[in-house]
Amino acid sequence: MENIKQRPVSDFNNDLKLKGFNVFQIEQDGNATRIYSRKDFYKICLTTGNSKIHYSDRSFETEGTVLFFGNPHIPYSWETLSTSYVGYTCLFSEEFLNIAERSESLQQSPLFKIGGTPILQISEQQRNFLNTLFQRMIEEQKQDYNFKDDLMRNYINLIIHEALKLQPSQNYNEQKNAAARITSVFLELLERQFPIESADRPLQLKTAQDYALNLNLHINYLNRAVKQITGKPTTTHITERIITEAKALLQHTDWNISEIAYALGFEYPTYFNNFFKRITGTNPKALRIQEV
Repeated sequence: MENIKQRPVSDFNNDLKLKGFNVFQIEQDGNATRIYSRKDFYKICLTTGNSKIHYSDRSFETEGTVLFFGNPHIPYSWETLSTSYVGYTCLFSEEFLNIAERSESLQQSPLFKIGGTPILQISEQQRNFLNTLFQRMIEEQKQDYNFKDDLMRNYINLIIHEALKLQPSQNYNEQKNAAARITSVFLELLERQFPIESADRPLQLKTAQDYALNLNLHINYLNRAVKQITGKPTTTHITERIITEAKALLQHTDWNISEIAYALGFEYPTYFNNFFKRITGTNPKALRIQEV
């Protein structure tokens, strides 16, 4: 598409997308972890302090030092419980690490897959070693070395493989039942697809089957769980969220109808027009005129 338009994003997010990675001390983080686009980046955190991590359908409360692996396709959130909280964070894109070439060893590993264990308790000796790796990464990313990206990939992979040798923590608090857990994960993953920031990066998960595959669930299992807990089919939730985003794009951007249709995953504007009118009773152009 020509003249690609984007919603405004932070300088940190733009810089991160340009480089494909960023490493920083948490004490120096400021607002950074709150403004980058989680749906674009993997995350590795080495933290010392008291916190509660909600990951997928489970929660984990920790004291001391932990190593955490965040997958952009799996919802997670972080509560800091202690007044003293230190450590390091590394963000990197799938394209930067070329995970596709290592899909069997990494995306299916306990560190990244849903149902896996992305949180590991770290001893003092292990913390000292990992601290050194993060510190080296911070120093190296400041340099103009021609092969800096390769060096950073090596550091990231070294941390990953060190983690694979450790025993995962088992101190998880399960939610009330399987259907509630699955529904919670689905709804958070659905919300994670939005907002649409750029017209040249269309919505990837558009159907119930897409979500089932992404969550490594059978479509029937996902549908039953969501319907049982919410009273509405999976497809209805997806449709309603796409319509909400469509209205936001129509009202708050200057993207034309074709750009909005493409951004929301419709191959042709007519498909989007028909979909929008079927759900809302009006067409996109008419809604935009009403708002003006």
